[in-house]
Amino acid sequence: MRTQSVLYIQPRYYRWHVDPGVEWVEPNTGYATLDWEIPVSQAALVLVDVWDRHYLKDTAARSERIVREKLCPLLRACRAGGLRVIHAPAPKLARECAAWVGAGAAGPERPACETPWPPSEFRADKGPYSKYAKPAEPREKERADRVAGLQIHPDALPQGDDVVIATGEELHRYCTAQKILFLFYAGFNTNACILLRDYGTVEMAKRGYKIVIVRDCTTGMESFETHDELWLTRGAVLFLEMFGKYSIGSEELNAAQK
Repeated sequence: MRTQSVLYIQPRYYRWHVDPGVEWVEPNTGYATLDWEIPVSQAALVLVDVWDRHYLKDTAARSERIVREKLCPLLRACRAGGLRVIHAPAPKLARECAAWVGAGAAGPERPACETPWPPSEFRADKGPYSKYAKPAEPREKERADRVAGLQIHPDALPQGDDVVIATGEELHRYCTAQKILFLFYAGFNTNACILLRDYGTVEMAKRGYKIVIVRDCTTGMESFETHDELWLTRGAVLFLEMFGKYSIGSEELNAAQK
């Protein structure tokens, strides 16, 4: 039975405004926080792509450290405090999980489009559009072999009342049924699936949910230019904070459930 407790948190966002009398220029903008009281019954933690490995060694090392040091304590706190946990691995893996919400139910059929657009060949960079494709990578098979058979990280497997979703529509339907309004996001990668999946932060915000990313429970795939300071990870979090979403540290969220 779910408790009727409340989360008292201070989500952070980026404030484009400045105080009266302050020059309205970018260096004078900055972070701000709000005071929220959220019924636990109206919130959930969404775990995106918490894989057991990654083909990039440094990304894998950061992710493993985050799972061990940050995500595991967060999961323990959420389960002890009654906060729902929703797992959102890639759709194929989600449909193989016993806790998948779509198990045994046929999904809605998409209406057929008489003239699919853009054309399927354009989407696939094939036929007359092959000239727009990126060149083949000589180590693509090696990369594919490294990620073949990905599974949910053993320390973040579904437990108890946890559910698994495969699509944004499934997440929306589950939230509708459970009256969930606030979605806390953790997982990988910050600048990819956390942002871009149809069950990710951007699309679920479009559906009207309040989005809060747990900023120390995520990391992105960095470039040679951004690796040292993790600017792509930090930039993805800042992008969310700048455009209508929020962030929080895991320790604050843990403490809010005690």
